[in-house]
Amino acid sequence: MKSLKAFLLKIKKSSKVKWLYKMLFTLVGYLPADKNLIIFESFLGKQYSCNPRAIYEYLKENHPQYRMVWSVDPKYIGNFQGKELEYVKRFSVSWLFVMARAKYWVSNSRLPLWIPKPAHTTYLQTWHGTPLKKLAADIEEVHMPGTTTEQYKMNFYKESRNWDYLISPNRYSTEIFKRAFQFDKTIIESGYPRNDILINANGGQEIASLKKKYHLPADKKIILYAPTWRDDQFYSKGQYKFDIQLDLKLLREKIGDEYIVILRMHYLVAENFDLSPYKGFAYDFSNHEDIRELYLISDLLITDYSSVFFDYGNLKRPIIFYVYDIDQYRDKLRGFYYNFESKAPGPLAKTTEEVIQHIKNQVNHIAENVAFKEFYKEFCYLESGESARKVVEKVFLNK
Repeated sequence: MKSLKAFLLKIKKSSKVKWLYKMLFTLVGYLPADKNLIIFESFLGKQYSCNPRAIYEYLKENHPQYRMVWSVDPKYIGNFQGKELEYVKRFSVSWLFVMARAKYWVSNSRLPLWIPKPAHTTYLQTWHGTPLKKLAADIEEVHMPGTTTEQYKMNFYKESRNWDYLISPNRYSTEIFKRAFQFDKTIIESGYPRNDILINANGGQEIASLKKKYHLPADKKIILYAPTWRDDQFYSKGQYKFDIQLDLKLLREKIGDEYIVILRMHYLVAENFDLSPYKGFAYDFSNHEDIRELYLISDLLITDYSSVFFDYGNLKRPIIFYVYDIDQYRDKLRGFYYNFESKAPGPLAKTTEEVIQHIKNQVNHIAENVAFKEFYKEFCYLESGESARKVVEKVFLNK
């Protein structure tokens, strides 16, 4: 049975099959568009989340005339089952027909370059973060597996040629996106639709309900640990390593009476963490469908160079930056767009002991912190709970 599966997989991945699939995709793309068909994809089909989810939910509630289908990686199909979603397996024959006939594509990450975008399709690229670390054409040297710096930049350029609209969360991002993505079409500077919930559902009842839903203790404060990935630490292309440098044993010893920790790894990180030694204190929510809920239930964020802190800032809650490898990351791997070390809206720590000290000394009135106020004014000013509406009106209603 295993040998048969391996044989079928080999056939599926052969160059001839890929060529036939692409040709069929191209032919179907010449058929008239289904003007009410929208395809959604989030993080390569792994999640029902982020800006595509927020736009989907707004359309479902306010414009139910659309047929909306999710593109799903078969390995992550469990994230979409039981939610009353219509979905199709990525790269299946059914997927080919809905993708090629759809009037709209909505994605927050890149689609495979070999997919020929039909002339009738409008591609809304939502992206997935305010950039701290350098992107695309701005990266000086690429350390990711399976590509070179020149190839990576060229592939990104080819992909962005297909975008018709690009969402930006603020003016800072707009300027970077134009240059890094070499994008000269329509940028919708609206705030991120995924952050609408942080404005509209930031209440005690909603938070208590989420804690109960995920079986988390109601009498403990919650720390969300959400680091990013490292370009040069990987198993293979698209499968990245991550070693937790945060000492969970020490954290539990020093603050376990008052706090629990939720871990949320980047979607590219392949690790399955064994947190059994920290049962009742540390929880792995890496495969949780949408980080927005984790923002809402957490009292404090620990991150590093991840763009999550730009979104979390809307809640005006404490942020600690655990940057044990900042010199390596800043100077070799990516580089930053602005002076992170002097302008970060929270303290920087290089050891778990420093993290603990900052947790104990966290500022209760973070909104009064000068650095945070400047940060909020530059990056969060557009978030009003109306971003999804603004995007829908521009792209789908032509307002």
